[in-house]
Amino acid sequence: MNSMSQLPGGTLIAQGIIDYAAGRITPMSCLVAIGWPRLYRAGIALHNLTPNRIPNPEHQLYTLLGQETGDAYSRYNSLIRQLVSFEHSVEKQNEKNKRG
Repeated sequence: MNSMSQLPGGTLIAQGIIDYAAGRITPMSCLVAIGWPRLYRAGIALHNLTPNRIPNPEHQLYTLLGQETGDAYSRYNSLIRQLVSFEHSVEKQNEKNKRG
């Protein structure tokens, strides 16, 4: 697989994994918690981490974004779209690798 940072949203997910592993609740670590099942199935290196470390990650993400300046709703939706885009890209790349 290519470097995560080369995929759409990959930089956010890479930072989220670092934050999650360090026990920090950040917007990026919340994204990892939200996407955990799909990321795990896609082969993203989460096996050394404890799942469900962040309770209610969707709510946590929205709360964190609300503490920052700007429109939390728009930022929340943008981050979720980036997560989904990353997940889709990884799955598509895995499928391509399986075929040859």
